[in-house]
Amino acid sequence: MPEAGHKPPQMSAKTKKNKKDLKPTDFLAMERTRLANERTFLAYFRTFIVFLSSGFAILKLSLLQEIVTVGYFLTVLAPIVLGIGIGRFIYVRTQLRRYFDD
Repeated sequence: MPEAGHKPPQMSAKTKKNKKDLKPTDFLAMERTRLANERTFLAYFRTFIVFLSSGFAILKLSLLQEIVTVGYFLTVLAPIVLGIGIGRFIYVRTQLRRYFDD
């Protein structure tokens, strides 16, 4: 039981933890977060592939000439989605590395 007036040390968000010092539950939570980050990036990548291929298909098929603007829109939107996915992946990975030493 802590003494009166004595506060346990608080960890700030800037405090780094060493992986060797982590409890198993904390280590597993960190690994789950890392894997979730990779899955999210792959979802962005799948979306990029679908938008790009759909855009090209619309542009190439003569049957779909009335929606050619949608084809151009999807073709332009695809790299933007990929850029957002890459940016988010790098941001989360950097935050994990900033908090936990490798």
